[in-house]
Amino acid sequence: QVHLVESGGGLVQAGGSLRLSCAASGLTFSRYAMGWFRQAPGKQREFVAAITRSGFNPAHADSVKGRFTISRDNAKNTLYLQMNSLKPEDTAVYYCAAKDSLYSDYIYRPDYEYKYWGQGTQVTVSS
Repeated sequence: QVHLVESGGGLVQAGGSLRLSCAASGLTFSRYAMGWFRQAPGKQREFVAAITRSGFNPAHADSVKGRFTISRDNAKNTLYLQMNSLKPEDTAVYYCAAKDSLYSDYIYRPDYEYKYWGQGTQVTVSS
């Protein structure tokens, strides 16, 4: 069955870096648009970044633009989120998600577009 498994979260000091990975199985990875979302304590789940099935023209939320970079390696069935210059307000559970994109190569920002979700990985940034 379809599984998305996030890894790479942890505790880091402000200004540091982490790279999150999302390993996908049970689907033809190259036919799915992918996204990263996060949920901080007391807040709604929010969009972080998204990428087309081909990796073309990735999109990032304004709050992370210039600091985070989404990418994918279709040969490894893996999605990545490189996070640099981390801030305490980046503290959240980070989720990867997959959207069927068989006949398109689009970016999807709304969370309701995504059918499959990982279990999340905790990122904590201390000051």
